[in-house]
Amino acid sequence: MKNSSNKFRGKNNKERKKNSDFGYYPKNTNSSEKNDRFFNNSAKNKKVENLKKNDKNNTFSYLKRRNPSFKSQTEFPNKNSDMHQEFINKRNFDDWIWGKHSVYEALSSDRAINRIWCTSEIFSSDKFYILLKDLKSKGVLIEEVSWNRLSQLTYGASHQGIALQLACSKTISIEQLIDFSKQNCPNPILVALDGITDPHNVGAIIRSAEAFDCKGVIIPQRRSAGLTGTVAKVAAGALEHLHVSRVVNLNRALDELKKNGFIVVGLSGDGQLSMSNFKEKGPLVVVVGSEDKGISLLTQKKCDFILSISLKGKTTSLNASVAAAISLFYLTDK
Repeated sequence: MKNSSNKFRGKNNKERKKNSDFGYYPKNTNSSEKNDRFFNNSAKNKKVENLKKNDKNNTFSYLKRRNPSFKSQTEFPNKNSDMHQEFINKRNFDDWIWGKHSVYEALSSDRAINRIWCTSEIFSSDKFYILLKDLKSKGVLIEEVSWNRLSQLTYGASHQGIALQLACSKTISIEQLIDFSKQNCPNPILVALDGITDPHNVGAIIRSAEAFDCKGVIIPQRRSAGLTGTVAKVAAGALEHLHVSRVVNLNRALDELKKNGFIVVGLSGDGQLSMSNFKEKGPLVVVVGSEDKGISLLTQKKCDFILSISLKGKTTSLNASVAAAISLFYLTDK
C-alpha cells in the first residue's frame, strides 16, 4: 500500500506539473482553497498591521511635536495602563469633557463652552445638530475633525466622536456689550483682539483692560486664544469683573460698534499718529494685533485711526500685551 500510494502521489504530481505548463491547475477543494484562504487572510492581516503601524507612527510623531521629551515609541503609554492616566494628568484635561452623553449634558446646561471638536457624523446627528448650530451662532468655535484626529487630541481617550473644552468665563453678544458699556459710562473703552493666539497675552490684556476700567473685551471666534484656564490664571481674577464678547467675525463686530458711535483705533508701529497726540473723545474701541503680524489689512481699513507708541531706545517693537497696557494708560488719562 505504501508503494502504491507513493506511485499515485507521483502520478498526481506529474499531472499537476503537466497541467501547470498550460497555465492552470486542477481544482482541489481540500488544498488550493485552503491555500487561497490562508494567503488572503495573511494579506489582510499584513495590511491591518501596516495600517496600525502607520497610525502609531503618525500618533507618535504628533505627540513628539507636542512634547519633545518623548524619545521612543515605547514611551507612548497604553490607554489601559497606569502610565496613560499619568500622561493624561500631565496634559491637564481638567477643563475637557468627552463622550456623547457627558458632552450632551454639558451643552444642554448653562455652562460656558470655549471650543468643541466633533466628527461630521456627530455634527449632523439629530441629537446634536440644533445644539451645535445654536452654539456656533453665539461664537463658540466648533471644528469638524476625523476620528483619528480627535483621538490624537484626547490622547486615546474613549471620546465617541465628540469632545469640548470649557471656558473659564461666560461670554455675551456684541449687542449686549454695547448696551452694557453705554449704560455704565458716557465714553466707554472696549478692547478688541485681532489674531492674538497666545493665551498669556490674552490673559495679560484682559488684566490690563480691567485695571484701566475698560468695559469689555472682544475676541474673535477664530485666530484667537479662547477663555482657557491659562488665560484665567494670567488674568489674575480680572475675568470675574470684565465682560467678554466672542464674535464670529471681528470686522462685522467693528461695523456694528461704529454704527453705535464708537471710534475704532488700531495699534501699529507704522501708525502715523502718535498715541500722545491723539485728542479724540467719545466711546473707543482699541484694536490690538498680534506681535508678529499686527492688525490684518482688512481690520486696518475698519479703523478710524492707526496709532503708534513713541519708542526712545533701540527696541523697535513691544509685546502685544505691553503695547495694550501703555495705550490704555494714555487713552484713559486724557
